[in-house]
Amino acid sequence: QLQLAESGGGSVQPGGSLRLSCAASGTISRLISRLYVMGWYRQAPGKERELVATVSDDLSTNYADSVKGRFTISRDNAKNTVALQMNSLKPEDTAVYYCNARNIVRGDNIWGQGTQVTVSL
Repeated sequence: QLQLAESGGGSVQPGGSLRLSCAASGTISRLISRLYVMGWYRQAPGKERELVATVSDDLSTNYADSVKGRFTISRDNAKNTVALQMNSLKPEDTAVYYCNARNIVRGDNIWGQGTQVTVSL
């Protein structure tokens, strides 16, 4: 069973940067990791969970319009990790950020426990 663990959240002032990391563990092989699109989602208080960015096994990426040009998602298939570099952070980026792995064959999702990101003065 694949498990995800996030790290790197915290508090920062507007304009600052944070880097989130997600490590996958469990029964993983290179064959299995190819089946997953990795991504980051976020959920702010009172709002629905929303896509931030995804990265496929071939390293192609997809970003929400609200983070384009500020956030960068990356993936290391050898280490089974995915990272989210967040620059020029805004107060509206404040949310709990979740790491996600979506199986492209079965369609099921695996979620990490979430990490809080707070952007304020």
